[in-house]
Amino acid sequence: MSGIADFNFVADLDIQLVSRTLKDQDSEGVRWGRVFRKTYDMIYNGQETGRYRWDQLMKTEKTHFGTLFEINAQREFCFEANDDDPTDYRISNVLVDAKWSQRFGGWMLPPEITDHIALVATADDALSQWSLGLVRIIPEHRTEGANRDKKSTLNVDGKMAIDWLWKGAPMPPNVLLQLPRDVVDNIFDHWAGTERTNRLFRAAEGMIVHRNSVATVSRQLDAQKRVRYNGGARSALAPEGYIILSGKYYPALASALQVPVPGPLEYVSVRVVPTDTHDGVLIDGRRWRRAQEGDVVAESAPILPDRGLKE
Repeated sequence: MSGIADFNFVADLDIQLVSRTLKDQDSEGVRWGRVFRKTYDMIYNGQETGRYRWDQLMKTEKTHFGTLFEINAQREFCFEANDDDPTDYRISNVLVDAKWSQRFGGWMLPPEITDHIALVATADDALSQWSLGLVRIIPEHRTEGANRDKKSTLNVDGKMAIDWLWKGAPMPPNVLLQLPRDVVDNIFDHWAGTERTNRLFRAAEGMIVHRNSVATVSRQLDAQKRVRYNGGARSALAPEGYIILSGKYYPALASALQVPVPGPLEYVSVRVVPTDTHDGVLIDGRRWRRAQEGDVVAESAPILPDRGLKE
């Protein structure tokens, strides 16, 4: 067997080892999805800036996304990192460099990671999707670097050689990108953070709302206070028939009302009406169901139990 063949055989074993390790850590990709969501939210910095879209960022901020992604991944999965290594991590003692690009195939590859493995990542916040793969950065997989620091990109063969761990996997959604732009503009078109929060939960009925979207809309220090009773959206929207369920306390109630089940850092608002049928859900001593189009809300929404669903 030639030296090149030996090298390729070892390279395949290394990629298989890293792939198996990453899958063992997160078989469904849920934790990686949170890493992408967290990185987008950090770069938007919505609570201070009100931004929620990639095209609202400055060029330097877009460039910084890759660094934040690398850091957030290391913190989530505790990858070994050594300043003396030419790559960002060691995963199962294999040198691996994290590479992010908003554009598929746009990963910039410095000369020092030649012959090492790249963990290539891309995502689309509007589609709530992300992809993550592994590829060995050998000369046959890269273009010639024409810029001053000799960075290059993957050529056609290099892109074909990517071993995709996840492709088009679901990311926790950014509800402000899922709602129509004119609806979002109307949400932001009020001076008061409390009213902006009310408008968000009214417009996003039946949709997952991440707490960072609440912070982006309210732009207040205690953003989650704008959701609660005693002056928050739960109180303000109750006369219109809305309840707001957090994933921390009310996932069973969301499931029973047949709306998307929020995660621990998420909410879902539901417009409800009372019902006499046993198909309804018991809340505060009465049965309620999700309101349908055309239903007239004649009664305020029930008060939610202190902790989750009480049968």
